[in-house]
Amino acid sequence: MVAQYMDTAMELARYEIIQDDNSYWGEIPGLQGVWAKHDTLAGCQRELREALSDWIGLRLRLGLQIPELARINLNQIGTIAHA
Repeated sequence: MVAQYMDTAMELARYEIIQDDNSYWGEIPGLQGVWAKHDTLAGCQRELREALSDWIGLRLRLGLQIPELARINLNQIGTIAHA
């Protein structure tokens, strides 16, 4: 379920080139705080996926809501883990 969520979130990612230093900026709309910056697009994608993984793990540990994506609701995992 987490892998599906991550794949879906990564499909929503937006990337742009920062003109000042020709680096790449990536973010996932709707997931506040999930962003990455790197010299290459591949590196930015890799770091964005890592940031997403950390973000999910932290929110689950803290019992914070995670936005539902494509009918994937990770909040159920947090409920099960705290039961």
